Amino acid sequence: MTFNDIFKSSFLEKASEFSILDVGLAMLLSFAIGLFIFFVYRKTFAGVMYSASFGVSIMAMTLITTFIILAVTSNIILSLGMVGALSIVRFRTAVKEPLDIAFLFWAIAAGIVLGAGLIPLGIIGSIFIGIILLVFVNKKSSDTPYIIVLNLDNDKAENNCMELIKSKTKKNLIKAKTVSKNGIELTVEVRLTDMSAKLLNELLTIDGVSNACLVSYNGEYSA
Repeated sequence: MTFNDIFKSSFLEKASEFSILDVGLAMLLSFAIGLFIFFVYRKTFAGVMYSASFGVSIMAMTLITTFIILAVTSNIILSLGMVGALSIVRFRTAVKEPLDIAFLFWAIAAGIVLGAGLIPLGIIGSIFIGIILLVFVNKKSSDTPYIIVLNLDNDKAENNCMELIKSKTKKNLIKAKTVSKNGIELTVEVRLTDMSAKLLNELLTIDGVSNACLVSYNGEYSA
């Protein structure tokens, strides 16, 4: 083997066959799609605490996935090795919002499609998914559940409150009742008819009601 044969390696041949234009175009499109996913995430976020770092991570994940797929599609042997290497990776970070999982898969899928060269599919699919999320996630329900917590002195006050609640709400359900020597604590889930808090003022006018609280409830947290 001569000195020239050493530099005639497959590594240098792959470097010479590599297209900078294709890589630049794929990464720019991936960056644009990642920004779009980040924008949709900000507009549809409905959790308790917004995490800007998670949004940036979504955009970065799109770029990183495109980068990996570009390498995998250029070499079959490398693709097999990449599958084995990535199979040992484990992520331990807890995802607090269920919708965040959809954004993670969206970013990964967009990176895979763009890295594979399916540019029209990546653009059209991302736009379609973004529109669907913007429409359905931001859709406000007119049947918001509320929790009414009442502190009552006696059974008569409880009966009067339940009669008023039944007449002023579309649906009502007793969720909890606590009886002590100091009185009764009643928790009722309701669907208000006019989406106003006037019912709470009327409950306070009933004799035997010492305290009344109205809380918006969506099944995950109170606000």
